Amino acid sequence: MTKSTTFTKAHGAAQLAYAAVGAVLIAVCSWISIPAAVPFTLQTFAVFFVLSLLGGKLGTLSILVYILLGAAGIPVFAGFSAGLGVLLGSTGGYIAGFLILGLLYWALTRSDRTSLWFRVFVMILGLAAVYAFGTIWFAVVYLQSNAAVSISSVLAWCVLPFIIPDLIKMALAVILARRIAPALLLR
Repeated sequence: MTKSTTFTKAHGAAQLAYAAVGAVLIAVCSWISIPAAVPFTLQTFAVFFVLSLLGGKLGTLSILVYILLGAAGIPVFAGFSAGLGVLLGSTGGYIAGFLILGLLYWALTRSDRTSLWFRVFVMILGLAAVYAFGTIWFAVVYLQSNAAVSISSVLAWCVLPFIIPDLIKMALAVILARRIAPALLLR
């Protein structure tokens, strides 16, 4: 998908509406939990989908609105949670990392000529940034209230179980966004 979609051509109120819908989609997907030994939500799917469909600017705005809604106390985070306590808690770094992902995607895919493969590469790079920021955040918060923990333990808890599912969610989000865009007259 190129940057010259209807979404990026829209101005003012329309762009804000698209970003708001993106934020709502992220919230709804964060509530959908797939039971497993480590439960998975569709939150990362929605972040990838919104970036793929709306582009870097509006996708990042959607992520920011989502985070601000949660910070304001609206239960948009996983498990219908909300508040600064979630953002400042042990997993809050992963939520904040979504904003880093969005900013990175926006910065590196601004050109209309970026290929699909480059955009996917940037998403993978952004996902690595989410993992890095979130893992460091988790370790710092965890150490404040618990005994010392090794980085390998934190990676085993917070990153390794999620890599394959997140890559699958990324692939599905990109494919779905590319399929939906023409139906929404976005190409």
